[in-house]
Amino acid sequence: MKSVLQDLPKAGENSNTEPLLRKSTIDVFYDKDCPGCRMDLRKETNLGAPYKELLYIWIIALCVGLPISSLYPYLYFLVKDFNVAKRDEDIGYYAGCVASAYMLGRGLTSVLWGAVADRYGRKPVIIFCCTTMIILTTLFGLSTNFWTAVSIRFLLGAFSGIFGPVQAYATEVCRKEHQTLALSFTSSAWAIGMIIGPAMGGFLAEPAVKYPNIFTKDSLFARLPYFLPCLCISIWTAAATIACLWLPETLHKHKEINEESHGTGVTEKRQESNETGSTESESLFKNWPLMSCIVVYCVFSLHNMAYSEIFSLWAVSPKKFGGLNYTTDNVGEVLSVTGAGLFLFQLAIFPKVEKILGPLKVARVCAVLSIVVLASYPSISKLSGTSLLLCINIASLLKSILSTSIFTGFVILQNSTISQSQRGAANGIASTAMSLFKVFGPAGGGVLFSLAEKRMYASFLPGTDLIFFILNVNLVIGLVMTFKPFLVLPQRVRSE
Repeated sequence: MKSVLQDLPKAGENSNTEPLLRKSTIDVFYDKDCPGCRMDLRKETNLGAPYKELLYIWIIALCVGLPISSLYPYLYFLVKDFNVAKRDEDIGYYAGCVASAYMLGRGLTSVLWGAVADRYGRKPVIIFCCTTMIILTTLFGLSTNFWTAVSIRFLLGAFSGIFGPVQAYATEVCRKEHQTLALSFTSSAWAIGMIIGPAMGGFLAEPAVKYPNIFTKDSLFARLPYFLPCLCISIWTAAATIACLWLPETLHKHKEINEESHGTGVTEKRQESNETGSTESESLFKNWPLMSCIVVYCVFSLHNMAYSEIFSLWAVSPKKFGGLNYTTDNVGEVLSVTGAGLFLFQLAIFPKVEKILGPLKVARVCAVLSIVVLASYPSISKLSGTSLLLCINIASLLKSILSTSIFTGFVILQNSTISQSQRGAANGIASTAMSLFKVFGPAGGGVLFSLAEKRMYASFLPGTDLIFFILNVNLVIGLVMTFKPFLVLPQRVRSE
């Protein structure tokens, strides 16, 4: 492929002067002062996957999942220490309020962060949100009452506009043939964050009790028993913020000069619009392939969020309530095994499976298998010893792999329905919708858990049987919605 290097026209010069780089095979021009054009040129000349950038993306995306889920193993005890619940059976309700506050805040601001990322770039939004997460995560660990905890969680969610821009960045930093791998990096990081977060919370909560040789009874961590996991997450987020400095911007930032003859990628934009079935002037809310993908995944998101909270509450609750009677350390050990297995699957196996089946078939198959795995949970609680340890580790690993595969499949579908100039806003809309659904996940999960504990001897679906039955009903609804006429695929996906 031949290229011609030219200087851009300066102010007052003839606008017919050619921009920086012209591809002689198609009418596409690159602007040397535009970071998006530089990234497009780099993708033209470098055919391999950009593993360095993907590693940075993985580090950053991990920050999204950690603060969401890290409090689950100790949330029961945190709310109990706040002395806000009059009865132990009511703790689940207040725990759901604390967990849901994050998603409510994120749901109200995600579209804004997506629009800002489309206007000013992915990198500035990621750096700013990482910085606020450092501050607010640390403050949450210092909370001493219920309403302070709820307020900080709300603000933490409101300033966590990272994942939408990161998803957009992942698709833009790679050539099309590597986008599945890139989105596997982001989704696996998020999912592992949702697993490592609880593991960190389980191992690091109440350190003065668990590790008295390191943390004395008079130390700060004895007075604030849930501060250490929050501090560790803040340190990781600080490292991610530093990693952001090496990320090249991918957003196109230039004034298009004489589009018909120069265009700076106009031909590629038109081609992309034809494949996705959308145009830049079209409202995203009228893009039914995009909106149907978002709505379907929102149903799965509601399930995933409720499951994440219920699993930890169920694991630490007493045997008399149908739980496992685990300590926070035990929960951390299970989730550590789950995280390691999920990481290996997403990076080594999922891209190959997706290439064979396609993102939609992967999501459907994983939804069916998730129903089967989840139906086994009430029986697992009746086991003990080595058999319990083995079964709960296998079930947790399988459930996480299947849920993350559904998530990744729908992320691929969503990003195939939009052009670059709308990608940040589209991912913001998706994040907002999913966050609003996820508000009801922890709250509903907490209420459902409290209800189950009050009906242990009911004749129909007693105790935890009710919990996992309702979670499976949610999965069945999501599975049904992956078929026509509800779900509409973009033209490019239909043709593959």
